Amino acid sequence: MKITKLEKKKRLYLMELDNGDKCYITEDTIVRFMLSRDKVISEEELKEIQDFAQFSYGKNLALYHLSFKARTEKEVREYLKKYDIDKNIVSQVIANLKEDKWINDGQYAYAIINANQLSGDKGPYVLTQKLAQKGISKSTIEEILNDFDFSEVAQRVANKLLKKYEGKLPARALQDKIIQNLTNKGFSYSDAKIAFDDLDSQVDQETTQELIFKELDKQYTKYARKYEGYELKQRLTQVLARKGYDFSDIASALREYL
Repeated sequence: MKITKLEKKKRLYLMELDNGDKCYITEDTIVRFMLSRDKVISEEELKEIQDFAQFSYGKNLALYHLSFKARTEKEVREYLKKYDIDKNIVSQVIANLKEDKWINDGQYAYAIINANQLSGDKGPYVLTQKLAQKGISKSTIEEILNDFDFSEVAQRVANKLLKKYEGKLPARALQDKIIQNLTNKGFSYSDAKIAFDDLDSQVDQETTQELIFKELDKQYTKYARKYEGYELKQRLTQVLARKGYDFSDIASALREYL
């Protein structure tokens, strides 16, 4: 077979043969096989050219994708699938990129976790979930997590939450709110409790009284329309207890209020 045309088409070249076959190849393919118009090639050589062209095209696409930011192996595989590249060729591209250090799931996970240590607010459970979604193995994630202590991150998040809620909630509700927020962000209950216990938080009696009377003003208007006497007192006690107030504080406030 003889090459009758080599024509540049954007990022690829169109190669035509005298038997009517056509295929798109990369510039790297032309250089590697020293292709030119009128060059004679065999069926075997054509297969090699086509395979390398697919590999070269796939690698170029992957490098373009990686040029914006680091990606995991799973992310690169999914990107290449969009271009209908043969699965075996994709595996070759991935292996080549891993060999050249373009893809390293361990380094990717380390970078994400380390960045979180410096300025993030996620605990190990949420980080594990996010990294697993990107195709990183559980064993790799666990191995890297073992190198990090999350107590400082938990404390940083707890301090921010304290600033947000202090003076707005009674002591028990404040504790519940901060610990719940920490566990939602991926910290274990024990780590969240330790972080809360290390906070310099004190809700004094005056603040508690102010908060409970403010809440009573709101709830009394709502329940006094339907209830009175003992039933009203019970309803108000229940709603205040659900909001984190101690029963002794509730009883004291209701004696004054009603």
